Amino acid sequence: MEKGARTEDEWRAMLTPEQYRICREKGTEPAFTGAYWNLKDAGRYRCACCGAELFESDAKYDSGTGWPSFWKSANAANLRMERDTSLGMQRTEVLCGQCGAHLGHLFEDGPPPTGQRFCINSAALRFENA
Repeated sequence: MEKGARTEDEWRAMLTPEQYRICREKGTEPAFTGAYWNLKDAGRYRCACCGAELFESDAKYDSGTGWPSFWKSANAANLRMERDTSLGMQRTEVLCGQCGAHLGHLFEDGPPPTGQRFCINSAALRFENA
């Protein structure tokens, strides 16, 4: 599914208000409030908007930030990175490569072997048990 495959009205109809605010309007959820920040179950995390496979539970770790954090993606082709200079900061925004949903941000302060921390909003994810 390409970014323009749905209208904004269609996105509003299929997503919860929180999912729409985060995924389509580049919002965020408060730390330690999302459904998956502390989830330890085995499985995979998919895009809440289009179902693209994004992360596996074996790459999830406790970063102490209050958001689900991953040290690698499950499928790099399903992620797109863009420069984000909002809020007076320079960050790397993480978007779904299939539908363009805002997922969160990428930081270079994660654990080995990648040193990356994909800091992702729970509302942008759908968990699938293994």
